[in-house]
Amino acid sequence: MDIVQLRSFLKIADLGSFTRAAEELGVSQPALSQQMARLEAELGRPVLERAGRSVRVTEAGRLLLPRAERILALADDTRRELIDDGRAGRVVVAAIPTIAPFLLPPVLREYRRAHPGASVQVDEEVTETLLRRCQRGEIDVGVFALPAEAPASLEVEPLFEEELVLALPADHPLARLDAVPIDAVRGEPFVLLGEGHCLSDHIRSFCQQRAVQPISTGKTGQLATVQELVALGHGVSFVPEMARRVDASPHRAYRSMLGDRPRRTVAACWNPDRYQTRLARAFLERLLAYRPG
Repeated sequence: MDIVQLRSFLKIADLGSFTRAAEELGVSQPALSQQMARLEAELGRPVLERAGRSVRVTEAGRLLLPRAERILALADDTRRELIDDGRAGRVVVAAIPTIAPFLLPPVLREYRRAHPGASVQVDEEVTETLLRRCQRGEIDVGVFALPAEAPASLEVEPLFEEELVLALPADHPLARLDAVPIDAVRGEPFVLLGEGHCLSDHIRSFCQQRAVQPISTGKTGQLATVQELVALGHGVSFVPEMARRVDASPHRAYRSMLGDRPRRTVAACWNPDRYQTRLARAFLERLLAYRPG
């Protein structure tokens, strides 16, 4: 049993596929299968079972999973602590797609000026994946939106609260209003992000609590696509204030809601049980000090 085998086992168990795991690990599928064969031969029991094109974890595999995670965490943390000089190294940051392109650039610019030797890897992940990867120590700092149920093992720190503003085609009748009553959007078609994006959950929750059921005309994976579809007249949507702030298009208008306004809380998370390098701590401190404006 070695570190490479355990890391491969966890990746296959996570993705449920030898093919996808081999792609992410950068090895051939036959080589990955051989690793698992050697691991199972040493353990004397199968830990994975193929079921058509998918793979499931056996009873023995479920026993191995938490132990493999602890072994890899100890090995990774030991290596990180031994080579941590505070000047050079990699910091892995993940953020959900409705935050990453708006919040991270100014934070990264300041951070890189202060820490030129740092190599920062930025990943965009939906909330569920981000929290899972943070729990496993695969990312150093995550940025997501509350409310979201984070694992109890993670430290979560709210950064700031922001409004979700109504995005409209510039020539939409509601754009003539200074603020839009919720009843005015009843029956309006909505352009929403696809499944897995918490922003869509926030929008639905806000509307449904006020007896408004958003009628979705389509789903997309990028907030920029939502904005373009709104400009083309496919519907309306709610977008974060941070996205409105950088939008200079004359084809869209943004309005606040009258009365109660939809809002979300942007938060940072990290795993306090994993070793955090000095560079990672410095990034987290800069992120915690950031305020939009």
